[in-house]
This record gives sequence, C-alpha cells and structure tokens, in this order.
Amino acid sequence: MQVKFVWAFGLATLVAFGSEAQTVLPQPSGVVSISSSATVEVTKDVLVVAFSVSREGADAQVVQSGLKQALDAALAEARKIAKPGQVDVQTGNFSLYPRYANPTKGGPSVISGWQGSAELLVQGKDIAAIAQLSGRIQSMTIARVGYTLSREAREKVEAEVSAQAISRWRSKAALVAQQFGYSGYSVREVNVASNDFQQPPMPMQMKASRAAAVSDEALPTEAGKGEVTVTVNGSAQMTK
Repeated sequence: MQVKFVWAFGLATLVAFGSEAQTVLPQPSGVVSISSSATVEVTKDVLVVAFSVSREGADAQVVQSGLKQALDAALAEARKIAKPGQVDVQTGNFSLYPRYANPTKGGPSVISGWQGSAELLVQGKDIAAIAQLSGRIQSMTIARVGYTLSREAREKVEAEVSAQAISRWRSKAALVAQQFGYSGYSVREVNVASNDFQQPPMPMQMKASRAAAVSDEALPTEAGKGEVTVTVNGSAQMTK
C-alpha cells in the first residue's frame, strides 16, 4: 500500500512538471529590427614613418653591433624633434637570426652566417618636422609611410556622426511603424557602435627609400581622408 502511494505521488509530480515545461510564452508582436548608419570623412592628421636597417655577416656580434650603431644614430636625430603629442619616437622590431648553408647529403645543417634587422618608428601631428627628419636620417632607410587618424580627431566628429545615425534610426522606425498601420513605436533594444577605417602604413618603393638614404630633402607627403562610421542596430516595438 505504501509503495503504491509513493508511485502515485511521483506520477502526479511528473505530470505537474511536464505541464510547466510545455507552457509557451507568447511571442512579442509588432516588433521590427532596424539598422542605420552615418559616415563622415575626416582629414588624417598623424604621419607615420617606419625606418629600417638590415645587416648580415659571418659573426653574430658584428652584425648586432652594426644594427645597434645604425639605430643609435637614427635615434639621436629623431630625439632632436621629439615632442609629446606632436612627434613620438619609439624603437620597433630588432631581430638577429642565423643563416644556414645547404647541408651535405645526410649531414647536419651548418650556420654559414648571421643576418638581422632593426626598426625605428616616428609618428605625430608635426608633419613638417617628421618630413624633414626623414631626409636627415642617413643610417636607416624608409620602409613604410602612411597617415592615420588621431584619437582627438576621431572623437571630435564621433558625437556628430552618432547623432546622425541615431536620428536616421528613429526616422526609419517611425516610418516603418506608420507603414504597418501603427501610430508610433518604443525602443526595445539598441546598440551603437563606431568604426573608423585606419589604413596601415604603406611600403615605400625601393627607389624612394634609397633616395631618402642619400638625400637631406624632406619627404613629400599627402594626408588624404579617413572615415568615421557609426552604426545603430536595434529593435522597435510598434504601438497602436
């Protein structure tokens, strides 16, 4: 008798749980997903120049010393114009690795020499100073040159672009609600994201790099434009 009672209770419990599990919440109605964006072109205001030097030889210490001397000489010139926020100077990659000769049949690989490279990065808003510096550095050649958009320039227009994107989203939501026969809408969920396109520094042609290494003329530059884009994605609840 006790066993039957326990079984009956368990069965009733399972039925109750099953009933709850099958309860389906009503799907929201009158909800529409909307996307909008706005883009503004801004003049790039930061010049980025990467200098590089490479050395090779039979002795690792000699190669490393040659790289260090070339980098020190370039740093000495760059530090003359360094100014926080206007001209920033930093060292880049510094590598040294062995070069192997083709091994004899069945024999081990043999180090035949060493090669390495060093890099110096100079960037900032003082375009004229950096362009002049590019002609004065003689121990390294120009590897890459490019323009980018500073944080200040991006943030300056970001609020304006966001306002445009949000206004377009609201106008689109109101129009869609009207077209579906609703009198208005309310915002359910929205996401605002910005993305400014940054073109990486481009490699210089070898001809231009060699010319810069033997001439004290300023580097010719042209800033170009960058884009700041804000996208608004979200859902609107249309209301009667």
